Amino acid sequence: MTNINNTVLYIGMTNNLIRRAFEHRNSLIEGFSSKYKCKKLVWFAQTNDVYEAIKMEKQIKKWRREYKNNLINQSNPEWRDLYEDLV
Repeated sequence: MTNINNTVLYIGMTNNLIRRAFEHRNSLIEGFSSKYKCKKLVWFAQTNDVYEAIKMEKQIKKWRREYKNNLINQSNPEWRDLYEDLV
């Protein structure tokens, strides 16, 4: 998730992407994403293995911003909001 200017990134994992993205978009949960207005879904990965998801989240959180940007740019170079594609 990112903000309207693509200057802040929120990395997280969930078992229900549509619900969680909705919560972010509507600032329903207090915390980092609501504070920094991270409402735009620009990248996601899917897996059925919760341990793999946790491992991936922890790895990506440690990356430099440049690597995170490259990951997003590979599949979404315009940084468009992917939420609309999901619902």
